[in-house]
Amino acid sequence: QRMAAIAGDLVDCESMFALSQLMAALGSPHLDCRQDGSSMGNGDRAGYLFNSTIAGIDQADALLLIGANPRHSAPVLNARIRQRYLNSNLPIALVGPVAYLTYGYDHLGSGPDMLAKLLSGDDPFAEALQKAGQPMLILGAEIFRRPDGDAILYEASAIAEKYGAVSGDWNGFNILQDAASRVGGLDMGFTPGAGGRDVTGILEGAEAGEIGFVYLLGADELPMEWLDRAFVVYQGHHGDAGAAAADVVLPGAAYTEKSGTYVNTEGRVQQGALSVYPPGEAREDWTIIRALSKVLGHKLGYDNLAELRAQMTEAHPSLAGDGTITAANWSPQGKPGKVDSAPFQDSQVSFYMTDPICRASVTMAKCAALAGAPEGKTGTDG
Repeated sequence: QRMAAIAGDLVDCESMFALSQLMAALGSPHLDCRQDGSSMGNGDRAGYLFNSTIAGIDQADALLLIGANPRHSAPVLNARIRQRYLNSNLPIALVGPVAYLTYGYDHLGSGPDMLAKLLSGDDPFAEALQKAGQPMLILGAEIFRRPDGDAILYEASAIAEKYGAVSGDWNGFNILQDAASRVGGLDMGFTPGAGGRDVTGILEGAEAGEIGFVYLLGADELPMEWLDRAFVVYQGHHGDAGAAAADVVLPGAAYTEKSGTYVNTEGRVQQGALSVYPPGEAREDWTIIRALSKVLGHKLGYDNLAELRAQMTEAHPSLAGDGTITAANWSPQGKPGKVDSAPFQDSQVSFYMTDPICRASVTMAKCAALAGAPEGKTGTDG
């Protein structure tokens, strides 16, 4: 009950599956793959996927961006929006901070209080949504980091239903992820069990001395000072913040140094293959957890990657296959509640410094400097 595990943003599904099994065997319900404190995944699967698929952008005839800056969080997807805009004069509106997105749009306001006007039809862009045959909404991950995230999700879901963004075989309600491991982690339920703590609860518990052991699986984007009273194991690569805060470091492998499964923002299962062996004492991450489970007297039931994947896909069928998408069934998202008028915030992280691999890169440091953004600040226009 005093043990917890947090998975970071670059972790493969196999490693999260192994760690979740180990934590369950040890009796701990305290685990979370949302190291940013996000509430994402509290509802069903349609509430965290890019449901239309990325190719679906080509069919959209009106687009509403809510708390999203796709140029920062998904530049290639943003280029797809630009292509659709140039080819069809796609009407686009943004609720969020003014940003240069490479295409024209109507700025409806910076805060989520504008959603009520769209829902009532009082905003001029409501007419564009009403006329559209296949309107699309894209919600940014920033929404779920707010205390009113579920209420915003509820209003956005209601807008989607009111204007036909979810009807028949068209689902234009989309969440734009900004963490490579997030969809896979949510698909397998790497979230608190019954009575379990989420990331905020784990950090608060560690600071209060109620959580005494924290396992960080590639988790580096945390206020590490909150973990000073806990015994911290860090399993990861590139020696970032998690390693600096750890009592024990278990050297894992970067995505290029292991074979692993990842799920992208649209729910597409993608498998990476090992291209170079991990350096020194580093090992593929699932093998470290498997070895640890034996020492702890809770040996996990697989000896190779194929056996692990067989168990993982049996438990979570949406993770089976390579390049496949398992569509989510639509249901209303979020929960009714008070929406704060505080404006949405754009990411405060430099575009070129978003993860441990980039922060260890001389090339990325030069890019950040050329962009005119000091480390830890936003800037991609250079």
